[in-house]
Amino acid sequence: MSRGPKQGARARSRARRLAMQGLYQWQLGGADAREIIAQLRLSQEARDTDVEYFDTLLRNSIAEQAALIAAIEPHLDRPADQLDPIERAILLLGMYELKASLDVPYRVVLNEAVELAKSFGGEDSHKYINAVLDRAAEQFRAPEKQARARAT
Repeated sequence: MSRGPKQGARARSRARRLAMQGLYQWQLGGADAREIIAQLRLSQEARDTDVEYFDTLLRNSIAEQAALIAAIEPHLDRPADQLDPIERAILLLGMYELKASLDVPYRVVLNEAVELAKSFGGEDSHKYINAVLDRAAEQFRAPEKQARARAT
């Protein structure tokens, strides 16, 4: 199923989408990450997906969710447990990528999160997701953000 680096951005976008669906499922049902990964890998959605990246995103977003929520909560306008499960899933993914996927530019992380919110979230959730992750990027990507600001 994985197409490796040749599939590139599209396969990673699909991995994020699948991981977001897995995080949503995990929040609502509480199933084990391994069960969710196995189930989603068998789904039609997993076609043309970077499944290794999907596994990493889902497994680590769940494993590190307490730390990720703690890092993002200062940027929220309400407690994380009051967020819509889709928004919380997207924010967990975005925060994990900002923290751990340093090979992915922070603007790509934000844009991918915004696209997920546009597809699955409420009417203006993409604006909220963008604002929260942009503020949170200072914590993990300050030099990258500063370099971008100087370049523009």
